[in-house]
Amino acid sequence: MKEYFSHSVCNKSVTKAKEKNNTMIEVRNLTKTYDNGESKLFALNDVSFNIEKGEFVVILGASGSGKSTLLNTVSGLEKADSGSIFYGEREISIFTDKELTAFRKETVGFVFQAYYLLPNLNVVGNVKMGASLSGNKEIESIVEAVGLKGKENRFPRQLSGGEQQRVSIARALAKNPKVLFCDEPTGALDEETGRLILEYLLKIQKEQGLTIVMVTHNSNFATLATKVVTMNSGKILDITTNENPLPLSEIRW
Repeated sequence: MKEYFSHSVCNKSVTKAKEKNNTMIEVRNLTKTYDNGESKLFALNDVSFNIEKGEFVVILGASGSGKSTLLNTVSGLEKADSGSIFYGEREISIFTDKELTAFRKETVGFVFQAYYLLPNLNVVGNVKMGASLSGNKEIESIVEAVGLKGKENRFPRQLSGGEQQRVSIARALAKNPKVLFCDEPTGALDEETGRLILEYLLKIQKEQGLTIVMVTHNSNFATLATKVVTMNSGKILDITTNENPLPLSEIRW
């Protein structure tokens, strides 16, 4: 993987002022532990990094490396034991539960490996669940954009896994998030369907300038990203940047 990237921490061509101006999310010294009965296990161990506006960031690591915990804390789903998370000037790590709920509603969208669709609602109904959070009424165009035109009235049980994942993406995008967090979004899909999902995520990231943070254990996905955060045992091993991400057609699954 090294041949594709250069260390972002060593990039001398970017001034600190410019980096700060473009920084969307700043994570500093995050620590989170779990008690296993005999001792504390570090899910996050003094983790620090930045995410720039419009980046496609891949958080890479094996199962148990802490990557999903990092995504959950940075997105405001969980609280860290210590450390700071800034979105611009807002430090969400000191928010109350009520403030975090409002923050998630206004700022972030989520796509998970499990689709979490409501079984009693059709495609449009599930997408409206996201749209209602932001007052967005452009439901038809969003459903069409994810390739589900003509299937608006189908229920989750009538859709394939890939179609259900597209509904979950549409639901997340319908709330007009500033950042889209994806936790193994292709993990339950076959290669053909998974490529379609990634193709759509890359398309909206480029067209809308959307910031995407994706957790995966698939190291091949690293070549698609503008930044890769590699984790192991709750620590960041490496942060690398890629000025020339490969097209999806050129990566192995």
